[in-house]
Amino acid sequence: MSLTPERRYADRLEEFTDRHAFLVDLIMVLALMGCATLGGSLTLPNADPPDQDKTATVLMGISCLSLLKHRTHPRTGVVVTALCTVAAVKAGYLVTPLLLAPIMAALYWLATLTDRRTTRVYGLTTMLAVTVAAVFADSMNHLSLLLRTIGPFFWLMLPLAAGRGTQVRRAYLQSMQARAEHAERTREEEARLRVTEERVRIARELHDVVAHHMALANAQAGTAAHLALTNPEQTKKILTDLTGTTSSALRELKAALGLLRQDDDAPGAPPLEPSPGLARLPELVSACESAGLAVTVTTEGERQPLSPGVDLTAYRIVQEALTNVSKHAAAESAHVRLEYTGSRLLLTVTNDGPSRPEAAPGRGFGVMGMRERAQSIGGELCAGPRPQGGFEVTTALPLQPATHLAEGTTP
Repeated sequence: MSLTPERRYADRLEEFTDRHAFLVDLIMVLALMGCATLGGSLTLPNADPPDQDKTATVLMGISCLSLLKHRTHPRTGVVVTALCTVAAVKAGYLVTPLLLAPIMAALYWLATLTDRRTTRVYGLTTMLAVTVAAVFADSMNHLSLLLRTIGPFFWLMLPLAAGRGTQVRRAYLQSMQARAEHAERTREEEARLRVTEERVRIARELHDVVAHHMALANAQAGTAAHLALTNPEQTKKILTDLTGTTSSALRELKAALGLLRQDDDAPGAPPLEPSPGLARLPELVSACESAGLAVTVTTEGERQPLSPGVDLTAYRIVQEALTNVSKHAAAESAHVRLEYTGSRLLLTVTNDGPSRPEAAPGRGFGVMGMRERAQSIGGELCAGPRPQGGFEVTTALPLQPATHLAEGTTP
């Protein structure tokens, strides 16, 4: 937010005043004393000056000295300056803005440093006392009653209004500073939250890619080692599939890490590969079968187009569920069922085998990652043992309108 030159100068003046408070107060008191002394020497035309030439100087000097403590005792300053001013007016000195300078300064600081009720009580009392003194002062006999009343009242009202305006401005600046600090804290918290969410998303994506392919590679390598002597042809086929599994793992890992380095504004940046979806389910089934896990897929209901986010989530959930079957279940087969019902896709992955003895349930991130994926797009996921044995993962994902589809959408 840009500041006007006047505002910048005012802020600098306030900063200087805060750093050198006593020096500034002393200069202002001396200036006020000079104004009051000069005001005490003024008279109306054809009017005689007061006999006590030094009375105004003494009274105004006392009132000005009391203003040195206006920052800590603003009420005392108003009372002292009011008594001195009333005494000077009753002594026959003409009521002028110069003579009223000390009490005007005291009222300004009172309105600036105290609350509204205190300002109203002390301000009105002071204005009434000075106005009454001016009405009955001999030095004002040459003026009408209206001028004797309006003059002091007007000059004393000005510092009260100015002090109130200064107080409002300071409160406004403080509120603006507080709001700016709050906004800065909010931006920092939001940035930290976004970084955390992005870290979780990247960790989930890398887990799905690495865990799946490494589990398949491990299963394929174990099967190849078991069949190496008894069935060389089958071993050769499994090793070929193992090469494809590792190549696929490297491609997906490279694509996932490439997102972190992708600069959309860089000219000539290579396009990102499309996100995997249910269209790649046959490849996933083939890879699982080469690892010794037979997978059957059934589809119920009329197939409907999925948005890229739902398509990717469905594929990753099936991928992770089959990976968990290979790693944690002593099963030779698994079943994947896709059911399109109304506005939702019901997806179920089941197996009939018991858990492996070496499996440590509850210590991985597979089920947690699948649940987070489903919830991120408004879906639900349940995972747990089946009553008749085995394990089941069931999720319900919302279908989005076909108008939101974009072919070749990148992750």
